[in-house]
Formats: sequence, C-alpha cells, structure tokens
Amino acid sequence: MGRNLPTRRSFIKTITATTGVLSVGGLIPSFVLGANDRINYGVIGTGGRGTGLLRELVNRSGEENIQVKAVCDVFQKRLTEAKDICKGDGYMDYRKILDRNDIDAVLIAAPDHWHSKMCIEAMDAGKHVYCEKPLTLTCEQAIEVRDAVKKYNKVLQVGPQRTAQDRWWNARDIIRDGRLGKVTWAQGSWNRNNRGRSVFGTSDRRDDPVGPHMTGENYIDWDMWLGHKWGLAPRVPWNPNRFFYFRGYWDYNGGVATDLLYHFLAPLLLAIVGEDGEYPVRVNGNGGLYDNNDGREVPDVFMMTVDYPGKFTVFLESVLTNEYYRPARIYGRYGTMEFDESLSDISMEGVGSFMDKFREMNNDYEKMIIPPTGGRRDMHGNFIDVIRKGGKLNCNVNLGASTMVAIKMGVESYRQKKTMLWNAVKEKMIAS
Repeated sequence: MGRNLPTRRSFIKTITATTGVLSVGGLIPSFVLGANDRINYGVIGTGGRGTGLLRELVNRSGEENIQVKAVCDVFQKRLTEAKDICKGDGYMDYRKILDRNDIDAVLIAAPDHWHSKMCIEAMDAGKHVYCEKPLTLTCEQAIEVRDAVKKYNKVLQVGPQRTAQDRWWNARDIIRDGRLGKVTWAQGSWNRNNRGRSVFGTSDRRDDPVGPHMTGENYIDWDMWLGHKWGLAPRVPWNPNRFFYFRGYWDYNGGVATDLLYHFLAPLLLAIVGEDGEYPVRVNGNGGLYDNNDGREVPDVFMMTVDYPGKFTVFLESVLTNEYYRPARIYGRYGTMEFDESLSDISMEGVGSFMDKFREMNNDYEKMIIPPTGGRRDMHGNFIDVIRKGGKLNCNVNLGASTMVAIKMGVESYRQKKTMLWNAVKEKMIAS
C-alpha cells in the first residue's frame, strides 16, 4: 500500500507533552472529550451501511451523551442526506473531519481499500476509531493498523457484530475450563440466494445519472473514491457498478470472504483461543463463479480452510446460489457446541466414547442449553464504554488483524490457486 500520511496536530500528544498526562490501556482522560464527557463523532462513508450506523448513533445520542458533528462522503446526494440526519457539517474530503479538534472519535464505513489509511490517519490526529469490518484490504495493511494502535494508544473497535453476543464469550470460558475437551476444528457459513436483486455484481444502478461528469446532488468525486493518488487502487474510468457494488471487485474488497465470512471467523477465534485471536499457519481457498457471471470478479461459491498453530482447523463457506447454511459449530474431543442463528444460546452435548469425560466436566449432563448472560453491550455501546472507562473491546485490533490475515490468505489462495502459508517471524503471506 502506498501510504502518504500527512503530519497532523494530535490533541492527545499535545496534552501529554505539556502536562505529562498519559492515556492508559486505550482510556483517554475525560477532559479530552467534549463538554460534560460528551463524545463527538465524525462519520466517514455514508452509503447503505454507513447511513444505517449514522442513524443508530443519532438515535442513541441522548442516552449515550454522544453527538455526530460531521459526516463525509464523495457522493453529494448521500452527503446531503447524511447532514440532514445528524444536523451536522458535511465534507467530501475525510481529512477535514480529522483536522477538527472538537471530534473525539470517527466511524469508518468507507470501502475496504480505504480502511487502513483512514484508521491510521485518524489515530495520528488523536481520534478513537470504530472501523467496519473487514479491518483492511490486505494482510500488510492489517499489521500496519495493529501496530498503529499500539503506537498511538487509541481505542479501535472492529465491527463484526457477533463478537458482541454473550454466547461467544461464554463459549470462550467453557473451552478454557476444559469442558469441551481439546478443540480440533470448527465451522461457520453464511449463504444467500437472492432473486431479482444483485449481490456483489452488476445492477440497475449502472444507468443512474450520477458520476464525476455530473453536477449538484449527482456529483461523485470518483478520483477521491478510487484513492489512486495514494496507491490504494488503480485509476480506472468511471464505472457505476464499481462504485455502487464495490464488493464485486478485487481492487476494493474480497467478496463473500471479507464481507460475510469475517463475521464468523472473528467470533470462532474469540471462543477457541480468546479475544486476541491467533494468526494462521496454512490457508486454502476454493470455489468459483459458477452461476452469477454478470460482470463481477468475486466468486459466488467460496469455501476455505484455516489451520492454526493451536492445533485446530476452521472450515468456512459462503455461497450466493443457495441459502441453506451449516450452523456454526465448535468440535472438541469430549463434546460439540452449536450456535444456531435463530437462537441466542449455546447447545452443547457429549460425544461417543468420551461421554463420561463430558459428564465429568459438565455436572453429569450429557446435553446442555446455555442461555446468554445478557451482560455484554452491543458494538457501539462497548466502544463508547471503553473510550470512557477502559475495559475490553468486543473486537480489538489483535482479533481484527488476525481474522483479516486468515481471510485475505483464503482470498489469495483462491485467486492464485495455491496454498498460502503465514511466516510468523516476518508476518508475511507466502504462496507455497
């Protein structure tokens, strides 16, 4: 990635230099925040997902004592709508948000190829960061963002929502206590089969009268969106499909792997090895573009396996040709956990000749239903709490980066038709 990080005035650095006050564990002293401990937000990227998150922040602004003061988007129509929602300022250049000393945190919902640059620059400018998943586009960028969090000592939450569910944290405790036996593999899937609506490909938006050649509400700053000036993506002519459905193109996204499977690998790692995740040893990705060959580059059938140094394997699948899915499961020597998407609890039962060990570790039960404890805040509530009081994030940058590395290795395995290995010393992906 061609990073070109401008030198910015960092408010927290100024305070540290002049008063000796330090931030500890991602907790910034309350006087750095707005009046009355208020957290002032900037939202970068107000497409479908970004607008939904913007509305959520505005709706909870009273109870959480937060305020969205500024928004940014390269599409003027979206920017106008976002300003109306939050009653704040609007910019087409995200750096104008970062330049403001009255903004404490930014929410980044831009396309994936922008995530690393925006995250690092935001932390350099003294902001806390909520970054929608996936964390980045590449493995190298994931490591850069992880290291930047340590450098700037800011709070950075990554956005796979399942990590906010109690059951994955409960599963972590159960596995740590040995109640499932040695975990040797796990699975997760997210499948779709939409009809009459495009998924990651071409669409009826291609004829919209918008773009860099238009004016007023229909203007789109295409060059800024591409980011080619910073080496983020190649410079290509205006293409509405690439803009409206960027998840169909490798330059900006990893398709179903980064958009959907990231949601499952993060909580599975959380449960099996803990909240900091683990980097893989070997990854294989398979599948193809079998039925939806409508201009997209990403496959409509994708499956990947990830081997870990902790001696377990994760199998993930995501297809766009049939909505049948495999429930997420974690398989141990003594028993099996299942996480049905229609429920909020964990079902767990012993297996085979190890039933006696399962009963021994689980109060003589052969099957169990473990309800949620109800104590964990949702992603944004958790982010707000950690900024104010410290504590554990639902998905910290270590879990976010290790998940990103495995997912990207799966994408590259598919694209290169090779097994991908992770060099843990150099922190680099290698094709075998």
